[in-house]
Amino acid sequence: MKIAQSSVHLVDHMGSDLSVVNAARVSFAKESSLLRFSPEDPDADRLKESDVKLISYLAKHGHWSPFAHNSLTFRIKAPLFVARQLVKHTVGGVWNEVSRRYVDDEPEFYFPEVFHGKPTNAKQGASDEVIDPQLITSLYPEQVVEDCLSLYKDLLNRGVAPEEARMFLPLNTMTEWWWTGSLMFFARVCKQRLDPHAQNATRHVAQMINDKIPDVFQHSWKALMEG
Repeated sequence: MKIAQSSVHLVDHMGSDLSVVNAARVSFAKESSLLRFSPEDPDADRLKESDVKLISYLAKHGHWSPFAHNSLTFRIKAPLFVARQLVKHTVGGVWNEVSRRYVDDEPEFYFPEVFHGKPTNAKQGASDEVIDPQLITSLYPEQVVEDCLSLYKDLLNRGVAPEEARMFLPLNTMTEWWWTGSLMFFARVCKQRLDPHAQNATRHVAQMINDKIPDVFQHSWKALMEG
């Protein structure tokens, strides 16, 4: 049985912090440019201080549209139950996922490092209590998944269509998808899914997205996540 962890890869992006600035400045028929430094400077092109302040102002006061004139594309791997939470973010995002109607190679599976107890004052989420690992292993969760995988393979070998055989795979089966959206879109995703009440496995994926965006939108991402 193949076991895997969630991963996030930045495939492509369009735009920059300067795009955000100029989308805002066009209201006054203005346009800004980067400060130019010598080629030897590792940070050769920089935003003007006034433009950095403008980005902070836009985020702080909820002027979201300038942050929507750009895009990021990620390739994400995560278990099905995480993917089904994240795909609920639909406004402004585009999602294309591996389909087991067409793919019948051996799937990978996700297992958490620890299991947590039920929440004491809510119907969803988990408490900080860590369940004794021996109580979990005594239920043979990996064997259950092995049985599901064996059934899946047997059905395929008997000629059953992949789109029907897949129904017996568990929710910890890994899936992959391309996810494209604007900077504003991913800010909404991360603010909601980085909340302490979000599911741990989903929060982990949101954190990986959150860690990669500053590489291409340094000032805008900082302003959005602080705003």
